[in-house]
Amino acid sequence: MTTQQNTRAGIWLMIATTLVFAAQDGISRHLGSNYPVTMVVMIRFWFFAFFVMALAARSQGGLAAAARSHFPWVQLARGMILVAEIAVMMVGFVKLGLIEAHAVFTCYPLLVAALSGPVLGEKVGWRRWTAILVGFAGVLIILEPGFGVFSPWALVPLLAAAMFALYGLLTRYVARKDSTTVSFFWTGVVGAVAMTPFGLAHWTWMTPGDWGWMATLCCSAALGHWLLIRAFAVAEASAIQPFAYLQLVWASGIGLVVFDETLRTNVAMGAGIVVAAGVFTIWRQRVREKAALRQVQP
Repeated sequence: MTTQQNTRAGIWLMIATTLVFAAQDGISRHLGSNYPVTMVVMIRFWFFAFFVMALAARSQGGLAAAARSHFPWVQLARGMILVAEIAVMMVGFVKLGLIEAHAVFTCYPLLVAALSGPVLGEKVGWRRWTAILVGFAGVLIILEPGFGVFSPWALVPLLAAAMFALYGLLTRYVARKDSTTVSFFWTGVVGAVAMTPFGLAHWTWMTPGDWGWMATLCCSAALGHWLLIRAFAVAEASAIQPFAYLQLVWASGIGLVVFDETLRTNVAMGAGIVVAAGVFTIWRQRVREKAALRQVQP
């Protein structure tokens, strides 16, 4: 296929990814409202660990090669941060709903840009710093600090966004030497091991219907990650990353239709500002990468 066709395929794969992840978030909100969050996340990561181990066993070198990392301590931190982030975000879904939790969480690309300097040593120019500040102004519009609606729970998705941004930066760091298979393996196994003691401590039997939703959640998590990997495999990340914001649209629709949530004006305005700032940040990163590529070419 041509580059244009690859990009088009990557865009559709990313759109499908956002749909699956939004549905997954809706199921997480339902299960997290009725059962301990730690138990739900533990079962999800049990399945995830089995999935990545099965993939690793079929890859070249098998499980031993997948477990062999150049950065074992960083990979350990990645796995623990991600599983904690998922648990924190589920709390946000339960306490705030899908719409407001996602509206705040969309600031994570701005946090990635802000933290890329101290974590990866990358240079962040004044244009991206301006976009970061504008984006966080949008977050403040969503949170309405000092207003009667504000509660400490509104900071939960912001914490989740910071954790996910750090996870993403550490993923970029280990990608310098570790393959995707290695990172995928460590993410699933470390997350399952880390959450198991907490999940078992709060074990509660689910109804047969909710076991069905739990199975759907596990399968959707594996499907979503597979679609995401395929999307980045066929197209440049900078070309398809802006479409990841569609998850906010799908999740908001689920919140409105399924959970009878409301979309407040300040949330819509603030989310729009955050998304616009995030897309600009991604665009500037792409411009810088192309400029750097031209400089190294003869």
